[in-house]
Amino acid sequence: MKFKDPELEKGSFLSISLLILSGELIFLLPYVLARVFRPTFLEVFNLTNLELGSLFSIYGTVAILSYLYGGVISDKFQPKILIAISLFFTSFGGIVLSTYPSYWMLQILWGYWGFTTVFLFWGAMIKATRVWGGSKNQGEAFGLLDGGRGLVAASMGTLGVLVFSLFLTNDIEIASLVERKNAFKYVILFSSFIVFLTGILVILYMESSREGVVNKSSSLFPNIRSVIKIQSVWLIMFIIIAAYVGYKVTDIYSLYASDVMRFDNLEAANIGSLQLYLRPLVCLLIALFADKKSYIHFIIIGFIVMLVGALIFSLGIVQVNMNYIFFFSLIVVATGTYAIRALYFSLMQEGRIPLVLTGTAVGVISVVGYTPDIFASPMIGYLLDTYPGIIGHQYVFAILVLFSIVGLWASIKFSKLVTSFN
Repeated sequence: MKFKDPELEKGSFLSISLLILSGELIFLLPYVLARVFRPTFLEVFNLTNLELGSLFSIYGTVAILSYLYGGVISDKFQPKILIAISLFFTSFGGIVLSTYPSYWMLQILWGYWGFTTVFLFWGAMIKATRVWGGSKNQGEAFGLLDGGRGLVAASMGTLGVLVFSLFLTNDIEIASLVERKNAFKYVILFSSFIVFLTGILVILYMESSREGVVNKSSSLFPNIRSVIKIQSVWLIMFIIIAAYVGYKVTDIYSLYASDVMRFDNLEAANIGSLQLYLRPLVCLLIALFADKKSYIHFIIIGFIVMLVGALIFSLGIVQVNMNYIFFFSLIVVATGTYAIRALYFSLMQEGRIPLVLTGTAVGVISVVGYTPDIFASPMIGYLLDTYPGIIGHQYVFAILVLFSIVGLWASIKFSKLVTSFN
């Protein structure tokens, strides 16, 4: 089965802006709030690190089941419709979360979000971004997407901290659990409203995909077979799985600040929020320079940087009263992680994956690439609960060292493959 990629120019600024907004806000409720407010989140929902990790694992399990066929669907329908529907249904879950349901209900809720944020959304977002970038601006397109998403996440983190502090009737140190729960409820409701509003904006203002990028064929398995025969697909899988473990580790930055650096909950939340600003900075720089050379070269550098930062943390060098070393090491790990994330889907162009099969390829790649959604969070939670203090964190970063090496190997292999094409 052969497909010809149409030559496309870049889309409008408004469309990429809406892709950026929807691309991050869809994960605000299931992920960003817990990342920025992790110590507070554990307190108000009465969860251990392992229980929170298990919620993410349930989310990941449902998501893995949703990636493949969801990707195929995104090749057959207009992305803007699929994206908007996903945003609406995701926002409804926030109303349930604001009632502080039981752990059993939280498990159902995270499973629900694993479906609403992936099945109709993920393949549609990646395909719309690839179409927006045209045939010559994939680095810019995906750099802007992930950088913009990072800016949205950081801004929402900052807004969340502001809302939380505004509704606290007492100082964070003396506020009771009831007062913290009441304040955090407004953070959840505010987040739900923003997600719903974005869905409306997508329906009204996002461009529809142009002719030639929607696959009219109803053949599911032939398309999947075509994708899995492409060697670059498998290498991108390994690159993403390694990079995504790095991204999952960003979930514990605020907890490291609390457990090891002895910051209070509000200071730790600010660390969780401020480190998110590194993501847009790194990714927007990538967007400016990535199209000037092969994307895979930037990814190789990203894995080397991530490996160095992970080694610093894993050796236990970063301890209390060493704030400057903490900030430096955090910046190093985050810079490597975000540089890789900004570009790994842009490799589809270098890997010669047909545009018309983008959704199917994203689905196949994601089934393996995002398996850290299943195993990483419970594993991290177990290590942090079993080995309190700096030891547990060292073990987490030691695992990141191993995955950084795997990602570096796959990236070098991909670089050799691209060279063979030319």
